Amino acid sequence: MIENNAAIIGTFIVYLIMMLGIGLYAYKRTSNSADYFLGGRSLGPWPAALSAGASDMSGWLLLGLPGYAFASGMEAVWLGGGLLLGTYLNWLLVAKRLRTYSFEADDALTLPEFFSNRFEDGSKMIQVISAFFILLFFLFYTSSGLVAGGKLFETVFGLDYSIAVIVGTVAVVSYTLFGGYLAVCWTDLVQGLLMAAALVIVPVVAMQSEGGITELFSALEAKNPELLTIWNDASGTPLTWIAIVSLAAWGLGYFGQPHILARFAGIRDNEAVPAARRIAVIWSGLAMAGAFLVGLTGIVYVDSNLGGNLGDGETIFMLLVNAMFNPIVAGILLAAILAAIMSTADSQLLVSSSALAEDFYRNLLRKNASQQEIVMVGRVAVIGLSIVALILAMNPDSTVLGLVSYAWAGFGAAFGPTLILALYWKRMNRAGALAGILVGGITVVVWKQLSGGIYELYEIVPGILFATLAIIIASLVTSAPPASVQTRFEVYSSKL
Repeated sequence: MIENNAAIIGTFIVYLIMMLGIGLYAYKRTSNSADYFLGGRSLGPWPAALSAGASDMSGWLLLGLPGYAFASGMEAVWLGGGLLLGTYLNWLLVAKRLRTYSFEADDALTLPEFFSNRFEDGSKMIQVISAFFILLFFLFYTSSGLVAGGKLFETVFGLDYSIAVIVGTVAVVSYTLFGGYLAVCWTDLVQGLLMAAALVIVPVVAMQSEGGITELFSALEAKNPELLTIWNDASGTPLTWIAIVSLAAWGLGYFGQPHILARFAGIRDNEAVPAARRIAVIWSGLAMAGAFLVGLTGIVYVDSNLGGNLGDGETIFMLLVNAMFNPIVAGILLAAILAAIMSTADSQLLVSSSALAEDFYRNLLRKNASQQEIVMVGRVAVIGLSIVALILAMNPDSTVLGLVSYAWAGFGAAFGPTLILALYWKRMNRAGALAGILVGGITVVVWKQLSGGIYELYEIVPGILFATLAIIIASLVTSAPPASVQTRFEVYSSKL
């Protein structure tokens, strides 16, 4: 528990009131399902970019990534570099096309609905299967945020872990429930700026306390020179090609993350995309570099002050903040962790609730449901899904990075190849889309259960490879898509 936390508690309360205020304002601007799930496609470059980044990075940016750098040193560069490249390519290759085509495809509000409309799937099988995988993997992803929240409140306030997780869940659900997409994006704008500021300030102050960046790296080399090479792990063992590919391959996951892709679909127009891309890449680069340096400075601090012993490396950011800042400033910086958790968990709950409301409820049960009814079902779904994620998060031994890696691979493999080819390949058909989603999702689930040898490769790699092959083969061995589907593809392409 962090001492002298009265000021920190006050800061957290003020922060939560601000976020709830934004949610209430957005509630007054939410009148139908298009507003609730996609904000009326009204986002400018700044909220689109920072909302995509903040909802992407989540609590793992301030807990998981610093914890990994703390344990592994420069090895973490492979992970951060892959993610930064993936961020850039996602905005470059997907954003403008998805914004245009999701609108052309009967104004699709969700990723499953887009796939269904893109291939004129009258059976709605694509939509239902896509929604199933969204619900499956988001339960793990959302749980990672709740685990991060539990660690935060447990460390800062000395709360029991279970109570801490419940408190964090209630905070996230409150404004997601009322404001929907607009509340999520506007709060993400604030939270993204706060996260970036914290990740710049903390390592700068920490390095100054150690005498500067040169002294920091000298101390790291004196402690363990293997921490400063990207080719060996911390023990000096050379990294295998499986380890390097597994770390860098995290960047491939961006193309299939529904909560990030929803930001692309919600941009107000294609002219806003280039500016949003630049903002997103700069923000991501600063944030990940900061998180990396937090881990490295943490190694030296713990070695000098705690005898090299830290029970949970994912708490290193909180430890440095408490040690180097007065309670008021510490409260603001620690609120960045809460911001990271909330900015992602709210997005995941919203996408999951849209899958239940739009893709299951309206599609299978109530085709003529009113707009108000769909919004109400979406809000009820937020509560139900948060309860399930809460149950999964109750294990205090869960790691944030571990939960995120599974969900990230699941989405990347199930939806990434399907989306890229749906946006670029005219010959792709309904059978190919179904094959890609099924093969990608199932491969990740099965591969995760195996171990040893080639099965140590991060499951996103075989998932994407097999899904891509499945799409191409299934599309080519079956009939070409109907003329109406091909014509629509040509129309949308002409508007880019």
